[in-house]
Amino acid sequence: MGKKSSLFSLLTIMVLVISSCNTQKPLPKLPPASIARHPEPVDFSPYFPKRDSVPTYDPETSDPFLYDFRSSDVTNLDFSKSLELLNNSSYDSKTKWPSPEKMPAGFSAEQIMELGKDPGLGIRSLHADGITGRGIGIAIIDQTLLVDHQEYVNQLQLFEDGAGIEGDWLTTSMHGPAVASIAVGKTVGVAPDADLYFITMGDCNGAFALGGQDFTCLAKDVLRVIEINKGLPEERKIRVISMSIGWRNGNTGYNEITDAIEKAQAAGIFVISTSIYQTYGFNIHGMARPSMADPNDFSVYLPGIFWANDFYSGAQNLENTLLIPMDARTTASPNGLSDYVHYSRGGWSWIVPYLAGVYALACQVNPEITPDVFWAAAMKTGRTIQIEHDGKQYSFGVILDPQSLLNEIKQTN
Repeated sequence: MGKKSSLFSLLTIMVLVISSCNTQKPLPKLPPASIARHPEPVDFSPYFPKRDSVPTYDPETSDPFLYDFRSSDVTNLDFSKSLELLNNSSYDSKTKWPSPEKMPAGFSAEQIMELGKDPGLGIRSLHADGITGRGIGIAIIDQTLLVDHQEYVNQLQLFEDGAGIEGDWLTTSMHGPAVASIAVGKTVGVAPDADLYFITMGDCNGAFALGGQDFTCLAKDVLRVIEINKGLPEERKIRVISMSIGWRNGNTGYNEITDAIEKAQAAGIFVISTSIYQTYGFNIHGMARPSMADPNDFSVYLPGIFWANDFYSGAQNLENTLLIPMDARTTASPNGLSDYVHYSRGGWSWIVPYLAGVYALACQVNPEITPDVFWAAAMKTGRTIQIEHDGKQYSFGVILDPQSLLNEIKQTN
């Protein structure tokens, strides 16, 4: 009896120790979520009508829509001899495929969709260790969000319309749900437990529609994020802004957006945009991956589809450049609250929120991190691989290595 009692006591102590190790420190409460409106899902089917024939596959095409079957009814087509085409196609949850006998052996839309949800590069292993961006705020300034999508609805703390937004810009876009899910999506995202603050970006009262660009409204949106941050608890601040857009000297509003970013930096917020070189001196680029390859296998990555030819010809210089997953990504879709879309081709729009998510993870493990320290560590710990193309070997890197990066950052805490 005494042995059983001692064994029970020992087991109880072990359970208590394990439980205490798994218990996370409670976070300070945030203000109630502020959601200005709930944009409806959009129906894309009118833009992708039935096709009369299967497109001819051309790996050199510059047309991103040639193999785009989003929300399309292609039940009348015979894809049985078009495996390579389908492996490089885009589609979504509402795509209607032909019967199995008209599909090629080896193609699985479901498997490609699931592989594309994985951020890759070992990110999910970090999540398993509790590194999820918990307690870190990410602000995204982008086109209208499908607020209630299951990927991020529980992380969303604020949604409001930014300066100068009107007309069609108020309608749910394909862009907003994609970048939000890449940053904080529960299954797609890099930092699935980060707090999301989303401000809708417009075209500054018609400037873009008139063929120009005006960044004064975007500058106001950045200043709005700084203002929001002032009201947040110290341990749940916004640490990074993701904006998948860029500007250059000479654009209307250039001085205003530059000034706003300087104010954000002074407030401890890292602003990641496609103008990250102009604002910080950091170089980034996006990588491709075969659609059926493991996103966590560094050896499968390749130059992004849109710039691969430049790389192989020697026209693309990757010196001091951090490479980030871009192509073959699955994101939240704008056409349904539980719908997804797989994009065979991406752009810098997809790598900006990815990098913002990684920075949120870094802030979780080291709250004192700064963009410069983060970047130096990312370049130091990144990987370089060898890839073969047309019988030649190429050195390809530096590839972002999130696990090694965060181990490095922990040591600087």
